[in-house]
Amino acid sequence: MPQVPQTLDALAVRTWCGLALEALGRAREEIDAINVYPVADGDTGTNLYLTLESAAAAVEAVFAGYETVTGAVGPTGPAASGAVSTEVTGTGLPTLADAVRAMAHGALIGARGNSGTILAQLLRGMAQVLAAEGEVDGAAGGETDGATDGESAHTDGQALRLALRQAADSAREAVAHPVEGTVLTVATAAAEAATGTEGDCGTVACAAYEGARAALMATPGQLAVLARAGVVDAGGRGLLAVLAALAETFTGESPGAGRVAGEVHTRVNGMDGVSGVDRVDGMGRVDVNGVCVDSRPGEEGPAFEVTYLLEAEDADVARLRARLDRLGNSLVVVGGDGLWNVHVHADDAGAAVEAGVEAGRPYRIRITHFGLGDAHTAGAAGRPPRERAQRAVVAVVPGEGLAGLYAEAGATTVLARPGEPPASGELVEAVRRAHAREVVLLPNDADLRHTAAAAAEQARTEGVRVALIPTRSAVQGIAALAVHEPERRFDEDVVAMTSAAGATRYAEVAVAERQSWTMAGICQAGDVLGLIDGDVAVIGSDITATAETVLDRMLAAGGEMVTLVLGDDAPGSIAAHLEARVRESYLAVDTVAYRGGRQGALLLIGVE
Repeated sequence: MPQVPQTLDALAVRTWCGLALEALGRAREEIDAINVYPVADGDTGTNLYLTLESAAAAVEAVFAGYETVTGAVGPTGPAASGAVSTEVTGTGLPTLADAVRAMAHGALIGARGNSGTILAQLLRGMAQVLAAEGEVDGAAGGETDGATDGESAHTDGQALRLALRQAADSAREAVAHPVEGTVLTVATAAAEAATGTEGDCGTVACAAYEGARAALMATPGQLAVLARAGVVDAGGRGLLAVLAALAETFTGESPGAGRVAGEVHTRVNGMDGVSGVDRVDGMGRVDVNGVCVDSRPGEEGPAFEVTYLLEAEDADVARLRARLDRLGNSLVVVGGDGLWNVHVHADDAGAAVEAGVEAGRPYRIRITHFGLGDAHTAGAAGRPPRERAQRAVVAVVPGEGLAGLYAEAGATTVLARPGEPPASGELVEAVRRAHAREVVLLPNDADLRHTAAAAAEQARTEGVRVALIPTRSAVQGIAALAVHEPERRFDEDVVAMTSAAGATRYAEVAVAERQSWTMAGICQAGDVLGLIDGDVAVIGSDITATAETVLDRMLAAGGEMVTLVLGDDAPGSIAAHLEARVRESYLAVDTVAYRGGRQGALLLIGVE
């Protein structure tokens, strides 16, 4: 039996995220099936899973960044992180504060839908308390590393009680008009049950689970649409799975184990206004007078769901809340410290986005027409679904400039911002948007290999033929896309694209964040690093000079084409300087330069 964490530390957070992701993965279809409130769009389970997947990935990235010998490359790789992490620790373990903050940030930037946005705020509320507690414990122990966090089980139990309370309170505050019988009710019940329990983390977590479970059973009596549909609240059901994983983290056993048909199989009695309600089965459906009532949506609401991340000040967000509240409903705004996730249902989607523009800088904007899918790809009402294309390319790109370049070449793109690698669910959605029978997937990052493989496997189960080409950089993706020919046989096209990518060496120029050991020696914070094929090969002080050295080393082995992708922070003259260098020193070698935008690295270099 695997070792069970006895205290609430970074390892426990990692374990919890992993178990919760597995639990939501198992329950995803079940939760989707009972989703009737606030909109019966059947995606609550999927949204919760994608949100938690992003949180878990962020925690894993922190652990990767704290490994003893990491070189100078950050936790998500230099191309994804945009800067170079050079943290060297004695234990190789992050602190509790590091882990919970990463969890909260990952959930915030990956939150999907109404339920996912609320889950992100629940995790953020917990993180606020646990990060503070972890720092106090570390200071008291005279240590700053994760090995000493939370040595006292009593302290951990108390901290977990406070964290669950803060989670429930902050989630309610984030929702413009809280409604009982929803995930908010379940979260509050969990916090109240935990508050009345003394003991260690396992005891508190189990109490929170049982309180949440009882509250979930009562949701059909609190919300008429649930009773009519014969289901418990889908968001609450998802939260129950997350709390079950929390309890399992500290006890080694799921609190639902041994119950027939899952942890929500029990009798529900005495619900006001709902006569004859007998039980909730393992799929979360309420048996009304022995008959399972079909789901049906509640009152008609706004036509669009609008979500986006927003960089804005607190005062501007307060004004944004008021404006969006007038525009629509199901308003949830979560986050803080300058970064927010905004969710609203509105008839005027453009006005909802414009409100964000006035408040700050919105990005990752997503507009979905209920019942029609993505508003950017769905046809008008009544229009027959468009025919599937025969073949498409889906690529992950690190900047807006490259996204435009790839799109011009016909690819469907997924934008990976610095420090925010996409989850597998985002890649699956991109494959669906491509709407093709055959898809070539270009991850363009070595660290996304497993994520892309998971997405490809999921897409295959949906009937799409997917080939994954393991591109490690966007410049390799450019080379592959350049030889893409949709008219030839799929296998031949994949072989040609793979060969072109493999024949392209890649490099990048970035700035070190901290002191670290590298393959080229010890670098200091602020040094300019030249990485060739993922390894630090050059340490310098000048960006242009370092880039020239990197380019010379790459061309020493030969080459016919040099591709330069410039980040926003690259010197304005660097492209002209490098083009002149190639023209003067290397015969018959062509150079092409592109603007990558906010791609993270100062410069990407490809040599074919």
